[in-house]
Amino acid sequence: MSEQPLGSVTQGSLSEGLEVRLHPDVSVEEMRVGKFLVVQGMRSRFFCLLTDVSLGTSSPRILANPPSFEDNFMRDVLAGSGTFGTVELSPMLMFTPTSDNPFNGNGNGEKNGNGKSNLASFEAQSSEEVELLPVKTIPAHFSQVFEASERDFRMVFGWEDDPTRKNFAIGQPLDMDVPICINLDRFVERSNGVFGKSGTGKSFLTRLLISGIIRKQAAVNLMFDMHSEYGWEAMQEGKQVSTVKGLRQLFPGQVEIYTLDPESTKRRGVRDAQELYLSYDQIEIEDIRLIGHELGISEASLDNANILYAEFGKAWITRLLTMNNEDIKEFCLEKQGHAGSIMSLQRKLMRLESMKYLKSACPHDYIDQLLKSLDAGLHVVVEFGSQSNMLSYMLATNMITRRIHGNYVKKAEYFLQSKKVEDRPRQLVITIEEAHRFLDSKIVHQTIFGTIAREMRKYFVTLLIVDQRPSGIDNEVMSQVGTRITCLLNDEKDIDAIFTGVSGAGSLRSVLAKLDSKQQALVLGHAVPMPVVIRTRAYDQKFYAEIGATDWTELSDEEVFAAAATAKADLGF
Repeated sequence: MSEQPLGSVTQGSLSEGLEVRLHPDVSVEEMRVGKFLVVQGMRSRFFCLLTDVSLGTSSPRILANPPSFEDNFMRDVLAGSGTFGTVELSPMLMFTPTSDNPFNGNGNGEKNGNGKSNLASFEAQSSEEVELLPVKTIPAHFSQVFEASERDFRMVFGWEDDPTRKNFAIGQPLDMDVPICINLDRFVERSNGVFGKSGTGKSFLTRLLISGIIRKQAAVNLMFDMHSEYGWEAMQEGKQVSTVKGLRQLFPGQVEIYTLDPESTKRRGVRDAQELYLSYDQIEIEDIRLIGHELGISEASLDNANILYAEFGKAWITRLLTMNNEDIKEFCLEKQGHAGSIMSLQRKLMRLESMKYLKSACPHDYIDQLLKSLDAGLHVVVEFGSQSNMLSYMLATNMITRRIHGNYVKKAEYFLQSKKVEDRPRQLVITIEEAHRFLDSKIVHQTIFGTIAREMRKYFVTLLIVDQRPSGIDNEVMSQVGTRITCLLNDEKDIDAIFTGVSGAGSLRSVLAKLDSKQQALVLGHAVPMPVVIRTRAYDQKFYAEIGATDWTELSDEEVFAAAATAKADLGF
């Protein structure tokens, strides 16, 4: 290893981390929270995250009589001996060479039995031979600390073109031009979250992740696009007015757009979008309970809704909206309902009549059509257009997801019976925004999203949660979130929620608090071997070229439809 060491381990513990004293020629200003460093021990190599930076002195007399800011000579004399910089490291992974190739030296070039330095022996290990283990011990006093090399990053995070894994580069380290990859197979098998306060780039990061899932064919996606940002082109934040491509433009024929507001979708220039309508008879009591707060519906009204459902079945809302006060009173006399509660429920449900996508009856089953698209391996974006208010978003999302989950439960049970590979359901990732509205502790046990989050991969359906208020999500659900990609958060409750069920959260809190407000994120959890701070990958023309996108703006309508038809045919749809 040609690089010079940055410092030496002076003290520390397994639970509290390592304290490292920087060498005199190393500037403390080069040490940034979130940096990836490596400690070379006597036998093992430790991969660490820098969690804090501080200044130290060898004597309190120096602080009592500090040199003048103009006295450069005295400051140079004191540097390294009287004054020094220290950093706190949190060891995350360790690697110990095999017995056939042991370290026998002090970690800084001493020869082993084969005539090689122990560092050279480490470099001779191929990535396939390396087994990274959780940290169970710490390096000895005065072990040397180094900048992480490109090989270190590749050893820990892999590389995007690895033929044995579905790796996808999500960004780069803060100070190096090396890709940081997540394992998409591990990513999609559990529910995941993208968190950050407003304006930190959550939507761009989500679009990036879904692009990787589509490109690597790790799963099929169902995206509930509340603000019409994922399917077609969307505005890019900044001083200049510009747009970025949507997933439908990047992957012709692999992504279908269903719209709950066809007029809005056409105004935006979206090509070949399919209309989506829902009917009153598809609404169940669970859906009304979810939006009960938005509508102001009491528990007494919901109890009476059950009486109506028991009497009229799926047509209970249609019948209720056509009843007058006398009909309601007569019904209550026969069925022991409460007239006041039912009348109140009727008034509240009349707000549903303003939703463009709700019909008394639909010509055919649109949700079944959407399911067929997913079964064929197509990725579906559901746009809301002008129907993007919270009431409308929560109702439609819950109705569609409940039906899809029920379908996947049946398919999973059939696969369990047949045990044939061809019967295995396609892994499905459902993306929801404003997730705390669905996963609040008060209602999470009554919503389909709470069920999916707790079941994890049991039925091959997982969630991709996008939210700026993780503290509003139930703790049990947060503990089940496999991978958390977190941009800047300021609220202490939100920061606490991110680290629910995470060991070593104390040291990571300071890392999260020091992120920039743009294009930086802390990635931790199931899909990465260790926590890491990244500069997120840019979603731009370079990315479009790397992902293999077709520029639809240069194609005629006929060419667009032909490209879509060809892609569908390749999928057997």
